[in-house]
Amino acid sequence: MSNSSSITQFLLLAFSDTRELQLLHFWLFLGIYLAALLGNGLIITTIACDQHLHTPMYFFLLNLALLDLGCISTIVPKSMANSLWDTRAISYQGCTAQVLTFAFLVGAEYSLLTVMSYDRYVAICKPLHYGTLLGSRACVHMAAAAWATGFLNALLHTANTFSLPLCKGNAVEQFFCEIPQILKLSCSHSYLREICLLALIGFLVLGCFIFIMLSYVQILRAVLRIPSEQGRHKAFSTCLPHLAVVSLFVSTIMFAHLKPPSISSPILDLVVSVLYSVVPPAVNPLIYSMRNKELKDALRKLFQYSLL
Repeated sequence: MSNSSSITQFLLLAFSDTRELQLLHFWLFLGIYLAALLGNGLIITTIACDQHLHTPMYFFLLNLALLDLGCISTIVPKSMANSLWDTRAISYQGCTAQVLTFAFLVGAEYSLLTVMSYDRYVAICKPLHYGTLLGSRACVHMAAAAWATGFLNALLHTANTFSLPLCKGNAVEQFFCEIPQILKLSCSHSYLREICLLALIGFLVLGCFIFIMLSYVQILRAVLRIPSEQGRHKAFSTCLPHLAVVSLFVSTIMFAHLKPPSISSPILDLVVSVLYSVVPPAVNPLIYSMRNKELKDALRKLFQYSLL
């Protein structure tokens, strides 16, 4: 019988026990990680260097790219190292830090996506008030509030989770440290406190999701009233990427944590966890740049300038 005071390390879920598949996982994650670094790094550099992109929408997009870089850097390098060195271990302190950092970044990202939906709503439905409602000071305050919300949420959950006695071993059924998987190791009825806390956060998340959906209902109605086809296309090009990112982010997390136990399996759980934790930071830059002419033009100028 073990408890949290005697646990010095956790054992993460391995993608495979076969050496060849472990190396395949390493190279696959390395490719995804480099793609995320390159894509988000280019977005951050382009927005920072191009004066034409110093607007609220791109300011929030820069923050999103920073959060995506943080999310994928929190879990992927450790998973890659474990596969490369054929180990499953992560220290107790490392697991705590991973839970805190990942929960912080995911919470901040969801809050920021909610703020970004408000930005698109004001830009399209109340364009005459855009400069007033989303001035530089207001944008900084909203972004800071998103980051602070994520940090306070993560601090509360991490402190509560790791204060519970753990007596069901140290094997985490996930390839990174995650609160629901740590709770499964608890032998105390106190874990119900964390479940209640998660339920409360779930209602807040649902509230944000409803706000995002209502914003886009209003946006859709406003866009359909635009007389010119070019105007409608321009409005959709700024909104559809954000809606795609929100849909990918929310749907994968909801499926991962709310799917019925009858369809649950270790392989499916592993695939779904990769979909919500690793894939979005890599594909978000692609989603935002595909239909955004301003961003593509700025990227082209950046490449041309770097070649001079």
